[in-house]
Amino acid sequence: MSEYDYRSIEQKWQRFWSENKTFKTDIDKSKPKFYAMDMFPYPSGAGLHVGHPLGYIASDIVSRYKRLKGFNVLHPMGFDSFGLPAEQYAIQTGQHPAVTTKQNIERYIEQLSNLGFSFDWDREIRTSEPSYYKWTQWIFMQLFNSWYNYDTNKAEPIEKLVSEFSMRGNTTINAACDEDTPHVTADAWARLSEKEQQDLLLKYRLTFLSEAVVNWCPALGTVLANDEVIGGVSERGGYPVERKLMKQWMMRITAYAERLLQGLDTIDWPEPVKEMQRNWIGKSVGAELRFQIDGHEHKHITVFTTRIDTIFGVSFVVLAPEHEYVTEITTPEQKAEVEEYVAWAKNRSERDRMSDVKTVTGTFTGSYAINPISGEKVPVWIADYVLAGYGTGAVMAVPGHDSRDYAFAIKFNLPIPEVVAGGDLSKEAHAAKEGKIINSDFLNGLEVKEAIKAGIQRAEELGVGKARINYRMRDAVFGRQRYWGEPVPVYYKDGIPALLEESELPLMLPEVDAYLPTETGEPPLGRAQDWKYRGEFEYELSTMPGWAGSSWYWYRYMDPKNDKAFASQEAINYWQAVDLYIGGSEHATGHLLYSRFWNKFLFDLGLVNQDEPFKKLINQGMILGVSEKIVRSGGAISSNMEIIRTITGARELNDIEVFSQYLSMDVDSFLTEAGTQKQNSTLFVPIEFTTNHTMEVEQILEFLRWKNERMSSVFTVKNGYHIFHYDNAENDYKYFGFEPIYEGESPNLNSTGIGNKTSHNEIPSAFMTRPEVEKMSKSKYNVVNPDVLIKEYGADTLRMYEMFLGPLEQFKPWNTNGMDGVYKFLRRFWKLFFDDQGNWAVTEETPTPAELKSLHKTIKKVEEDIERFSFGTSVSQFMICVNELTALKTKKRAILEPLTVVLASYAPHITEELWNRLGHSESIAYAAYPEWKEEFLTESTFDYPISVNGKVKTKLTFDLKASKEEVEKEVLASEQVQKLLEGKPVKKVIVVPGKIVNVVI
Repeated sequence: MSEYDYRSIEQKWQRFWSENKTFKTDIDKSKPKFYAMDMFPYPSGAGLHVGHPLGYIASDIVSRYKRLKGFNVLHPMGFDSFGLPAEQYAIQTGQHPAVTTKQNIERYIEQLSNLGFSFDWDREIRTSEPSYYKWTQWIFMQLFNSWYNYDTNKAEPIEKLVSEFSMRGNTTINAACDEDTPHVTADAWARLSEKEQQDLLLKYRLTFLSEAVVNWCPALGTVLANDEVIGGVSERGGYPVERKLMKQWMMRITAYAERLLQGLDTIDWPEPVKEMQRNWIGKSVGAELRFQIDGHEHKHITVFTTRIDTIFGVSFVVLAPEHEYVTEITTPEQKAEVEEYVAWAKNRSERDRMSDVKTVTGTFTGSYAINPISGEKVPVWIADYVLAGYGTGAVMAVPGHDSRDYAFAIKFNLPIPEVVAGGDLSKEAHAAKEGKIINSDFLNGLEVKEAIKAGIQRAEELGVGKARINYRMRDAVFGRQRYWGEPVPVYYKDGIPALLEESELPLMLPEVDAYLPTETGEPPLGRAQDWKYRGEFEYELSTMPGWAGSSWYWYRYMDPKNDKAFASQEAINYWQAVDLYIGGSEHATGHLLYSRFWNKFLFDLGLVNQDEPFKKLINQGMILGVSEKIVRSGGAISSNMEIIRTITGARELNDIEVFSQYLSMDVDSFLTEAGTQKQNSTLFVPIEFTTNHTMEVEQILEFLRWKNERMSSVFTVKNGYHIFHYDNAENDYKYFGFEPIYEGESPNLNSTGIGNKTSHNEIPSAFMTRPEVEKMSKSKYNVVNPDVLIKEYGADTLRMYEMFLGPLEQFKPWNTNGMDGVYKFLRRFWKLFFDDQGNWAVTEETPTPAELKSLHKTIKKVEEDIERFSFGTSVSQFMICVNELTALKTKKRAILEPLTVVLASYAPHITEELWNRLGHSESIAYAAYPEWKEEFLTESTFDYPISVNGKVKTKLTFDLKASKEEVEKEVLASEQVQKLLEGKPVKKVIVVPGKIVNVVI
């Protein structure tokens, strides 16, 4: 008998695909191309859980479908293999990160292969391989040798800028550059020393060295990007992060701010992701003003404002605690208070400072600034709601018309002038964007928009300000003080950064004796012995950040073995951009933004032919785990403590030394004062020790042995206590028994207990856990391993079930119990090809209209679903179709063969096996997707219910095109109807076309 042996089938075809390189892809100009890509994973030691393959399954379904549709499909996979976890492990164990990373990748490849993905493994890339990061270093060098020309709106070679300086200086250059870039004439440029010239060029280069306020994590010994800091701690490890001024390599992403903003309108991405990027870029149109600092003749505070119309409402100026002027302008009387505040504020992340609107803090510097329009003196404060990295690090505070300024003024008793009519400043700020200006000299009576124009005009006339477009986005830090990353291809000669020759790439990571900073605080690369450029010049000791290798990797997939270029022009021209990119929305302002930036840069240099890298983006939702939690009550139960007091006495727990007590979910309401929630702690239970949110005695024993607290325990349930004894001599746990509570008994009020009464029932209630749906995580012990599910149900079942859970973009909880239904479906599909004895039973008979209708409904539905990335409804349609064909006892090749092709994208192993048994020697992967035909979907006949005097007696089938007269004639001529009439005369026949026939007698 031929059973559905999924294990042998899946192993057979995975081996076949690998040995025959079924999914190897080459340039084929005779076919349209389709490039499907997943965000490549970081290979962690934990391997994959069931949530990770969700996006991979979706992209694989689309890739397989597109092959069936005649496309030449590029569907690669690789690994973002530089990362902090491998380095942390190296610090702890001394094992080189490359060893750990290689082991983890091998595990990932095994798991991915077990799921039957149609990846072209010949194109696999690893960002930590020198053959790959050679080209990451090469792109860095091109950025270093480029500047951004606003007149041509693109990056250009630095040599052109040097030529301009030599001929005309920089006074007419319209370029992206540092704020403090000095003006020089051609003569002045010629008189500069080489170091001075190079320092000036650094202010224009697209990658450059700069003093910057960064997120410094002492525990990790490195700088972190803003998106790697959450709640003031590092995303990985949860270590404290502080703001610190450091010299860093930077990327001038701000040069591309407007193009990054405009490009969002040209790509098919989820609107929330585009909106996150818009907000991150943060375009504002307004004015830049200079407030002279009183008593400091040559110092002024520059502010950017979108509301210059409120300039007469400024009652104080606020600097960020990190602002360069804080130390200089703070008076001796305020010094101690300011220093204390600055020390406190630097440990708060930008995200916390921006989001925490309720906490109002700040301190006065003792200095004053002069309003450039009104001439009024206003105090200068520092406060952490102003960020050094946004705008100029200073704001003109208008408390009457800004809510944060208002809260600050209320807290510190500062004036709140009204300059826009219409609000009640005794209650709140009037932040209206429309209205008439009052109390504002020459602006009085103007509407807000008119006043903004007049204010900018006056500022420019007075020489104290100008119109300006500002962007919230800052230049990106491009350095990590770590070992496991791409070395920066830079050495220093006389303090000037210089690039290696291209022929000297890759600059490889040197060996070090430890993966920690040096004793003098240098990054780990400082430990390398005799690591100098040409034996003489010091190398840059920082490495590139985690996002460097992922900012261009889609091009390397196009031509991964090329050692002459990051990809050939032929490959780039053919594959162009990624047609479908699937990955998480958490990368919106990190990887996805940096990739767009690098792509636009490569486009400017004419190295690629697409301005945007990813045409369509889908953010897959998260498959959530179900954590199992239990509550341990505060305090322990000691030996001989009475636990139940009765009307006749008390029962005690004897011969047990020390207890910890755990509480079933359904006894919370019975806790005595000694067992209140304040004294309780919640613990995670590994999900393998639970069944349907309960724990049996054997599972509790497994949990206790796993946790091994070396103490006896009470597990409290609704009608008593389970007692587990710890045997110190054997270091093991044994079940001591169950102590029930009988009717009339109650718990000892002096100890934690339960308060319900039972009727002499000694059968224990179930010990219930506290399930909670949340992110799958090793730390929560709620990870479901796909290997286990593949072993139990098969990869095809897992693939289809993950799609069946719900829309791809939604978050959804995992429930293993639901897999059984999909597994049974695949078995039913398999049985369509065999008779009851397990013999091959496919026939060459002509299909019936009902069979053709079921098939073509499915062909059409699945095609439409995949084209709109709605995969779950296809699984439902497959189930409906198989049920219909089973009921019709279908065994016909004309039906089963095309159905097998349609299902192949979802369940590749079972369909590959059946395709082979149907007599095909080539893989089903390159079959042709069947065409659905409207003629088989349109009903040509109808089963009319035949009523006699309003009661349905039988059914007769007629052509839907038949007229009323024809139907009536056929009904009355029918033998069945004549028997029902019993010879009685017919008064009339009512025919409702396509509905019913009623014979009245």
